Amino acid sequence: MNGLTLTATNLQKELATLRQQAEHAQKILQNINEVDVWQTPKTEIYRRDKLRLYHCPAQGLTKQRCNTPLLISYALVNRIYMVDLEPERSLLRRLVEGGLEVYLIDWGYPDRADRFLDLDDYINDYLHSCVEQTCQHAGTEQLNLLGICQGGVFSLCYSALYPQRVRNLITMVTPVDFHTPDNLLTALSRYIDAELAVDCYGNLPGELLNHIYASLMPMRLGQQKYLNLPAQLQTQHSARSFLRMERWINDSPDLAGQAFLEFFVQFFRENRLMNGGTTIGGLSVELQNITQPVLNIYGSHDHLVPPAASRALENLCASQDYKALEIASGHIGVFVSGKSQRQLAPEIIAWLNSRN
Repeated sequence: MNGLTLTATNLQKELATLRQQAEHAQKILQNINEVDVWQTPKTEIYRRDKLRLYHCPAQGLTKQRCNTPLLISYALVNRIYMVDLEPERSLLRRLVEGGLEVYLIDWGYPDRADRFLDLDDYINDYLHSCVEQTCQHAGTEQLNLLGICQGGVFSLCYSALYPQRVRNLITMVTPVDFHTPDNLLTALSRYIDAELAVDCYGNLPGELLNHIYASLMPMRLGQQKYLNLPAQLQTQHSARSFLRMERWINDSPDLAGQAFLEFFVQFFRENRLMNGGTTIGGLSVELQNITQPVLNIYGSHDHLVPPAASRALENLCASQDYKALEIASGHIGVFVSGKSQRQLAPEIIAWLNSRN
């Protein structure tokens, strides 16, 4: 048998295996009627326009309790149930099992009526209202604030504007220096006419942003992903995991036009957290006002928010109790990878309990 024949035989075997996997995957998918997310019990305690605020009470698996509630602020473009995607991959579940009273902001789905919502509305109004409602519900004067990605930028701005309300600040995969050399998203943004996009669309479509994110890693998030798909759908468990992630990826709200434009100009274009001049509703954002303890979490393989973009926070805030925590994963893996599940929540819980 010559090399050519051997190669052809191997190819036939691989194609036969792929066909068998695809047929089995089809049978698995036919028996899945619903893709469930939101695994941890929660109660709505406040609503305003499209926004909802949820409370997830601490569970009785630990005697230690943190006296200060934790409010989680996520990005506008994605849904917050990423932190509670499935039982084995739920940051939220690990936190409440560790004795934390957790509150979650769900920004909802902006429509045409929200076209002119700006950063002032989101930070000085919506986020501030959620802080007040959380403190009132928990019976405290302060809270711990956890901001994720764009929600981390919001949390930095809020903590600088209202430092008396935030006891401890946690930022996770949060960009601070938007102009690091390895920031692919900023490099791509230089070819985007944000003003024209808002004029054309009103609200920026979430689907469009998904295409932009995928374009940063076209092979891994495109061809490679779907070539591996049959092998990922061989059991009910693995199929549900894949479908939950796909539901989250494609469940992307539109971005309110004015808020998108302000965020794009102040941070992506002008890098104001680094250069100064950030303003929210006419108020100057000074990161030197952040003196409370800060835990800054980032992914070592994050292609959306490179580590250097997050690490820049250390030299900008005035906290004397600053800790950086590197997680060996990418942007999404920080929440859902197995290693992250074993490391992330225990680190957050221990850090907060020691500063209770």
